[in-house]
Amino acid sequence: MSKIKNENFKVVAKNRKAGFNYEITDTLEAGIILTGSEVKSIREGKVSINEAFVGTTNEMQNLYLFNADVSLYKQASYNNHEPRRPRLLLVHRNEKVKFLNAIQKKGYTIVPLTMYFNHKGILKISIGLAKGKNVVDKRETQKKRDWNIEKSRILKSYNQ
Repeated sequence: MSKIKNENFKVVAKNRKAGFNYEITDTLEAGIILTGSEVKSIREGKVSINEAFVGTTNEMQNLYLFNADVSLYKQASYNNHEPRRPRLLLVHRNEKVKFLNAIQKKGYTIVPLTMYFNHKGILKISIGLAKGKNVVDKRETQKKRDWNIEKSRILKSYNQ
């Protein structure tokens, strides 16, 4: 699903359903603008991107992360943030134009895949250009996953 293989990354949230519900065609790493209480809450692992999506607003052609749930930080008192507010994503202009042109095609959308801290301690989000799967494709994915599990069980019992 994502191309994060280095141990210097700390994954804080993963959208596990994205690989099942969508066919990911292209991925992109983006920065995200957050407040201080949001970063502290994310460092504690209190974030969910399972229901989140990426889109634009009518005023500007910027990419925003909508519906990502960042829980309230208890020690922030009155300076706390709104849990499901839209958050601006930082991407290069060429990549943004490529993704925006692709979502105007039928069936394409942008979904968040993983949220992680890179080796410098900066929060990044991996987003993917995706096309929705139909029911037959989802069944095929389930069959492949079940077969891989069964195959590993058979090989494990054979090697013992």
